[in-house]
Amino acid sequence: MKKLTMIVMQGCPYCAAAKRAVKELKAEQAVYAPLVVEELEDGSAAAQAYGKDYYYVPSIFIEGEKCFEAQPGQSDAVIKQAVARAFDRALRD
Repeated sequence: MKKLTMIVMQGCPYCAAAKRAVKELKAEQAVYAPLVVEELEDGSAAAQAYGKDYYYVPSIFIEGEKCFEAQPGQSDAVIKQAVARAFDRALRD
């Protein structure tokens, strides 16, 4: 199981959707429950290490490698699917 990091921004509706997706997926599928998603606030010192690798938030990284970056206009369903893919990849790799 690999480390997941999610860059978020307070007040961002896409970030709120991703956070909801994390909670929902963990509740819906027990296999996801042990996954830990570290949340870093965009602009924080910790997030600066990822700064050159993303533009939009939320962005999800597995062991430092970007696996998802939200795009303007994406629906909650699309974001939830992307979070599920990230979870599956973290479990598989």
